[in-house]
Amino acid sequence: MRDTSHHASGRRASWVHGLPAVLELLLGLCLVGLLVETLQWHLAAPPGLGWMVGGVYLAMAVMIVWGWPVALRWLGWANRVTLLRGVLIALLAGSMAFPAFMQRHTLEMVGLALLALCLDGLDGWVARHTHSATAFGARFDMELDAFFIAVLCCALVVLDKLGGWVLLCGALRYGFVVAGLVWHWLQRPLPPSFRRQLVCVWQVASLLVALLPFVAPFWAMLCVSLALVLLMYSFASDVAWLYRQRRTRI
Repeated sequence: MRDTSHHASGRRASWVHGLPAVLELLLGLCLVGLLVETLQWHLAAPPGLGWMVGGVYLAMAVMIVWGWPVALRWLGWANRVTLLRGVLIALLAGSMAFPAFMQRHTLEMVGLALLALCLDGLDGWVARHTHSATAFGARFDMELDAFFIAVLCCALVVLDKLGGWVLLCGALRYGFVVAGLVWHWLQRPLPPSFRRQLVCVWQVASLLVALLPFVAPFWAMLCVSLALVLLMYSFASDVAWLYRQRRTRI
């Protein structure tokens, strides 16, 4: 009985310790509401947009809380920048439920995505200059990158700009994660790689160019096809490195 009460009090202490971060996530939800209201006021966004965007953001917040390290109390400046990027991505993801709205305001959607891409470079800079880099922050940034790419791929399909094959760009990361459940050596940590960062930025930039309304479908297909080839090469390089390291101890 004493043991059970000790674990319960430990869980309560962990929850109280992480409460400031939860409050910051709630502030992020308020920002979502403010941005949706702005879109509805200036762009005549459909009434259901708030529910869709809020649902995406809440799912993101639940995953953040689920993986939250006990040692951290506040999000920290770098994670706040990443969370702001998550808010913008949630806006894009929620807007896909309304294809006609996205068709009318494609340039505005691309502008939001471009701002999210710029913030992707800022959070790393903030982490280095505020000495707030953490393993959680790096994972948060990486998973948001993967979700961002998946959202942009879905947007190209929703807008009927490219066929379903473009979803492969967004599915590769998740296929890699699923494969790691079968072949555990794929779960080993990878060393930092400039090639990996460059390919990720190239991927997002190519998808943004393809989304522009004045880019013809042929050129959009060519641009994204090249990005997909580079992404497959990057994944193949990482898989080959992990395979060679599979018998070494971590």
